[in-house]
Amino acid sequence: MGDRAAKDALYAEFAAVGKALGSHKRLEMLDLLAQGPRSVEALASAADLGISTCSAHLQTLREAGLVETRRDGRRIYYSLAADDVAKLWDNLRRVALRHRPHTQLARAAYLGPDDTEAVTTEALLQRIHDGDVVVVDVRPTPEFAGGHLPGAVHIPVEELAGRLAELPVDREIIAYCRGQYCVLAHDAVRLLTMRGYRASRARDGALEWRLSGLLAHDGAA
Repeated sequence: MGDRAAKDALYAEFAAVGKALGSHKRLEMLDLLAQGPRSVEALASAADLGISTCSAHLQTLREAGLVETRRDGRRIYYSLAADDVAKLWDNLRRVALRHRPHTQLARAAYLGPDDTEAVTTEALLQRIHDGDVVVVDVRPTPEFAGGHLPGAVHIPVEELAGRLAELPVDREIIAYCRGQYCVLAHDAVRLLTMRGYRASRARDGALEWRLSGLLAHDGAA
């Protein structure tokens, strides 16, 4: 029989990870960092937090071993410690969706009405191979630099209305963003459809494709 104190110490290590996950803002940060490295300032802005509050959350995540840092001049950049942290975040979402009924209601309230066609990753890759579509990454620039589908056109969603002339009107446009719980692609497809384009969105996004090894990198974030 094992030593009780040793067993308690082991489970305390597991609990430290669980405790770090016990904040909706820290989960949002993991979601953002799954897109690529971010400075504290960029994370604070994206998560709508003050710098000091953001730094405190990041310190909790770092102490739990979920994120790591690098310094570039005066700035400190955070990234996920490894892809298994992204997988942990993905699994947490799946468990919540399966076992907490209100998760789907909250998702629907955030993403809006089910008025955009979703394309599976398998179908998307086939259409890319056939040359039938133009794929548009509508995430912010640092996230595109952190990893994107090869050949994707990058137009951040807030710039889309002013850059429609860059997209062909005679081909289907497929927009993608951070993943299955990201509203950006939904908003992009609604705009494109309203402007007369044939548009749909990828069901998955950068998080799922990071875990599948589908993302390309052509610059540091």
